[in-house]
Amino acid sequence: MQIIECVPNFSEGNDPEILRQICDCIAATEGVMLLNTDPGKATNRTVVTFAGPPQQVIDAAFAGIKMAAALIDMSKHKGEHPRMGATDVCPLIPVSGISMEETAAWAVKLAKRVGEELGIAVYLYEAAQAKPERKNLSIIREGEYEGFFEKIKKPEWKPDFGPAVHHSKYGSTVIGARDFLIAYNVNLNTTSVRRANSVAFDVREAGRVKREGNPVTGKIVNDAQGNPVSVPGELKAVKGIGWFIKEYGIAQVSMNLTNMHVTPIHMAFEACCRSAERRGMRVTGSELVGLIPLQCMLDAGKYFLQKQQRSLGVSHEELIHIAVKSMGLDELSPFHPKERIIEYAMEKHAPAGLIEMSVKAFAMETASESPAPGGGSVAALCGVMGASLATMVANLSSHKKGWDDRWEEFSKDAEKGQALIQELLFLVDEDTRSFNHIMDAMGLPKKTEAEQAARKRAMQEATLYAASVPLRVMETAYKAYALAEAMITRGNPNSVTDAGVGALCLHTCIMGAWLNVQINLKGVENAAQREEVFARGKALSEESTVQSVKLWQLTEKVLKA
Repeated sequence: MQIIECVPNFSEGNDPEILRQICDCIAATEGVMLLNTDPGKATNRTVVTFAGPPQQVIDAAFAGIKMAAALIDMSKHKGEHPRMGATDVCPLIPVSGISMEETAAWAVKLAKRVGEELGIAVYLYEAAQAKPERKNLSIIREGEYEGFFEKIKKPEWKPDFGPAVHHSKYGSTVIGARDFLIAYNVNLNTTSVRRANSVAFDVREAGRVKREGNPVTGKIVNDAQGNPVSVPGELKAVKGIGWFIKEYGIAQVSMNLTNMHVTPIHMAFEACCRSAERRGMRVTGSELVGLIPLQCMLDAGKYFLQKQQRSLGVSHEELIHIAVKSMGLDELSPFHPKERIIEYAMEKHAPAGLIEMSVKAFAMETASESPAPGGGSVAALCGVMGASLATMVANLSSHKKGWDDRWEEFSKDAEKGQALIQELLFLVDEDTRSFNHIMDAMGLPKKTEAEQAARKRAMQEATLYAASVPLRVMETAYKAYALAEAMITRGNPNSVTDAGVGALCLHTCIMGAWLNVQINLKGVENAAQREEVFARGKALSEESTVQSVKLWQLTEKVLKA
């Protein structure tokens, strides 16, 4: 399924009733998941995040823009953040199954609809804008709401869609497509905007204007064409400014990280820390505006663990906890991962899976009259436990007294184990989902010949997939043997039996999954497909038997040493 995210910024952050009405009309759009609403009192601005299939997302965005135009009066708006309209900016962001080019095309469709049906002047930006001089949001927004009454009359600033009129009540808006942008503020132990700006100028890509002598009061240096010369800042793909937030009583460095792969959040935090310290200040924490991808938090957690020379192969939950505490993301308000991390926020709208159950609940569900979860999910769970035990030994070994110089060696082992655990956890639920696909196919209509043919195709596709899932379980669990063997032979000898039990769990997983491959293959009519899957499964089952005996003997050898 194609999924895009939409993050409109509405110029209202203080009236909860206005925000409720805007969010309600967005959430009422079928297929759209409202993920987060983040109002700011000082900025008088609210960032709303929602996601779903493209058509549903632009329907929801249109509804939100229409409601904002009806409820927000820009002639009375005051706030710390630059703005030009009731819906100031509305970006679409590709999340999965869709390219940036396709997302940009949807942004153009939305902009055209807003301009034509609502009569709002709309400018395209970033990937949706064909004109290079109009791609940058800050350039489009120059002059803000107050200056746009004259700016919009200039031929070069004719809107892409809608009338060339800046409406006094709802202003104008900007719609586009971009990569994931992280809005991130770093807190300083000062109330001085000038000093916060000095840090912002140090770190942002645009840097500061070059001056002769005194960097603040000195004469501006111009190039041969008479344009000011700039001194670039430390970080690429970062925009930043300093401001004072009255409700917190502190100054902040407010940043937009426009490419999280070029400058991740933890590097922006560290750069601000270095600059603040040079200038006699201290970073006390930071805050995230809106949502953030899971990988950004995991990378941050690993970065700070690596600085401590601790194993990076720990759970996602622990990595996120380390990231939050290291960057002080909970200084101003609680940081709830289930609400602030986009993947987790989307999971809240999906049915709960088996892996979210307690051990007791999983056992009771398995023991019930329901045919799923069955042997396939249980086999995958055995693989999870096998990989988890081997990973545990790696983490224990990385912290073993006297082995301090080997922490990185075992950290790499533990990271490999965590990747296998995550894959096998997914497969615990995927095995049950694959069974449900067969049930869905069986329920398709079969009155006409065309319906019968379509039903048969769906049944065959679902059945082949149901056989491929336990094969994938076998392949993933087999990879974990290498980690189990490494922990038996060079891990903490006090934990050798843990690694040995892990190896036994892996063998149980592989042989149990092999049984499920065989029974599911019985329904596959295509002989070539059936034989290919069977051959791979048979080979893995035989190799697993050899490996399990080998690791059993190695474990006993270490025990007797």
